[in-house]
Amino acid sequence: MSTEDRTSWALLALLAVAQFMVVLDITIVNVALPSIGAGLGFAPADLQWVVTAYVLCSGGLLLVGGRAADMVGRRRTFLAGLGVFTAASLACGLAPSPGFLIAARAVQGSGAALLTPSALAIVTSTYTGAQRVTALSLWGAIASGGIGVGVLLGGILTSALSWHWVFLVNVPVGLAAALLVPRVVPALPGRGRRSLDLPGGLTAVAGLGVLVYALSGAPDHGWGSARTLLLLAVAAALLASFALLERVAKEPLVAPSTWRIGSLVSGSVMMLGATGIMAGAFFLNSLHLQDALGFSALETGLAFLPFVAAILAGVHMSSRAIGRVGSRVPIVAGMLLVTAGALLFAVAHDSYGELLPGFLVLGLGIGLAFPAISITAMSDVPHESSGTGSGVMSTFHEVGAALGVAALSAIAFGSDYQAAAIGAAIAGAALTLLAAAFVPAVRPAPGAHAMMH
Repeated sequence: MSTEDRTSWALLALLAVAQFMVVLDITIVNVALPSIGAGLGFAPADLQWVVTAYVLCSGGLLLVGGRAADMVGRRRTFLAGLGVFTAASLACGLAPSPGFLIAARAVQGSGAALLTPSALAIVTSTYTGAQRVTALSLWGAIASGGIGVGVLLGGILTSALSWHWVFLVNVPVGLAAALLVPRVVPALPGRGRRSLDLPGGLTAVAGLGVLVYALSGAPDHGWGSARTLLLLAVAAALLASFALLERVAKEPLVAPSTWRIGSLVSGSVMMLGATGIMAGAFFLNSLHLQDALGFSALETGLAFLPFVAAILAGVHMSSRAIGRVGSRVPIVAGMLLVTAGALLFAVAHDSYGELLPGFLVLGLGIGLAFPAISITAMSDVPHESSGTGSGVMSTFHEVGAALGVAALSAIAFGSDYQAAAIGAAIAGAALTLLAAAFVPAVRPAPGAHAMMH
């Protein structure tokens, strides 16, 4: 392998480590939630905001991050996001109260919103042909595997040290990555325009925040209560205002032409749904194992090991399948397995032995679907808009996580665990049909298949 090749894959390794931290922080706190609640005095219903504040700010501001990457430079945006994320991780680890922790998680998510789209834009603009397929396959594996590893690592850190370390572990990794950025990441120039549609970005965050708040409070106040209906109306108004602001803005976060890229739109919708089911399942099963089955934090982390192994097996199978039959088949097959896994949770949840088949089937489905979804979404995005395209896909990923946790936990707390699992299965079945009908079958360039093994 030439020096140029080594440098190229060193770049991917650095970006992957940074993105791994971002994905990890969606679920690493799940296992630690009971300890965090006890240590800081959280009300049980408010614990979900430790997860939701992060994914909400990350998802709501990703379009701003993607636009910034295209305009002011991808390396500069990546380094800024890495700095904010690392500093906020330190603040989370030292948080003295519930409000402080939720605020710090929001800032941490904002850093992720700068880091993620700029990193993916660097990947898509640096690698071409077969290398690009390989890089995006690995990127999809990070998106799925990182979430699984987060639960395991959260259990180990919480049991061996304390809940503080699920956040503090990011600090040395972030500092090391920041030192390597000038040496490894190329200084890709931006377009030079400095106007960012911040009103649009903030309106999107506010609309999504009110939506999640409405969903999370619906079990206690009633789905048809005046409070719930009013909040849903406010959320709809804010999101409609975001759409209007985008139409009249001189520099919209997402150019209108972007929404005409069918592969990006369909892939992003699949990303939203699949991530919502996965994140919701992680959240509920982490609590279920500890609260209902009496597992410790470490035992809970270890209980997710088969899930992680199933994801890795699915990723390997997906990479092989994409090279032969294109991306749609792994997505459809993966979503079928996700649906089956959710159904297994619904019918068997009274012991870990009963839960294990659900973990294996759901993990295999996620591993099959995620790499293919990433490749599909970015396949037709022009080079000069790769930051915006990355921001769109990543936004749907993060917003899916926020909505999935809010919706499934609302069903579980308003009814029971079984009802939430059935809801996830219904969503999975709908996504399977959508994938079969609307997702294009993207095929790698000749020679890509060999590069993926």
